[in-house]
Amino acid sequence: MQDVRLKGRQKIEIMELFEKTVQMNATDLHLVAGCPPAVRIAGDITMMEYPALRPRDVEGLLLPLLNEKQRKQLEDNLELDFTYAIESLARFRGNIMFQRGTYSAAFRVVPFIVPEYDSLGLIPEIKDLCNLSKGLILVTGSAGSGKSTTLAALINIMNKTQKLNIITIEDPIEFLHRHNKSMVRQREVGLDTHSFANALRNVLRHDPDVIMIGEMRDQESISIAITAAETGHLVLSTMHTQTAPLTVSRIVDIFTTEKREQVRQQLANSIQAIIFQQLVPAIGNKSRVLAVEYMVATPAIRNIIREGKYHQLYGMIQTGQAYGMQTMDQALTKLHNSGKISRETVLEYCVDKREAERLILRSGV
Repeated sequence: MQDVRLKGRQKIEIMELFEKTVQMNATDLHLVAGCPPAVRIAGDITMMEYPALRPRDVEGLLLPLLNEKQRKQLEDNLELDFTYAIESLARFRGNIMFQRGTYSAAFRVVPFIVPEYDSLGLIPEIKDLCNLSKGLILVTGSAGSGKSTTLAALINIMNKTQKLNIITIEDPIEFLHRHNKSMVRQREVGLDTHSFANALRNVLRHDPDVIMIGEMRDQESISIAITAAETGHLVLSTMHTQTAPLTVSRIVDIFTTEKREQVRQQLANSIQAIIFQQLVPAIGNKSRVLAVEYMVATPAIRNIIREGKYHQLYGMIQTGQAYGMQTMDQALTKLHNSGKISRETVLEYCVDKREAERLILRSGV
């Protein structure tokens, strides 16, 4: 692997940076000209003990990771998604882009072993979704909130416990699933298929029981996914949205006015659950814990979606404890009451500050 000499004082290899990133229990590695290599630990950016990188240093670290096709894609598109694996260490989901005319990159650490469900901090009720045979399950949240990890854990449970044909469409592939009781075929956009939409248009010809879509990005992929879920397949995917009610309105609003009525009907028929999650600082700020909002598609919730009365969804989640439902504010309050996060963290990450304060006051903790 090519190394890079920094200001004549020190040399560095990309392999060394990857190894230190994992050793430091960081989630991400960042390479940007003008500052030292940096990692994200417990949500915060930390500079590594290296000199500032020059533009040619960053180029020298990144280009040896790419094959000719990837270099051409980067040259043509000015950005590139890819994965890079180091045996016995980890896989890294990378993105290279240009900023101010120079290369910069971010790498997300992806363990070789899919994390066990019980280690993630998800509520037990969500595991029951693995027993469904059809419908749409969405995991939502901001970038870096663990959406892909949650999907991988659910797929892992199905793979271990059921005899299914599972097909994933990802950009890029993150967690690798080995065949177990199920068959798992993983397709990478750009390598195994030209686009999410192309892959989705052909996936039903491969007799799937479960379809996992890395992200529902546009109107076409959302439409195909909803149709697949409505016609007897279990579809899991992610969206970059906040809260379950906002996810529902975002899906419907992406369509033209003439189509929204039909989409509401389809979504009401096919949706099974929406999981909105955030990783928030634990007390001491040395780690992060998962806070989860959970909405289950009860008959009442399906009717609200059908009628387009999305503002009523929040109240249904608030009072849906019998179905395992909880709002984000309820989830954060539970974490506070169990001593995992501070009151300040609850108020920083809550959806409704007044409601969060009321919940904390009522708990008496």
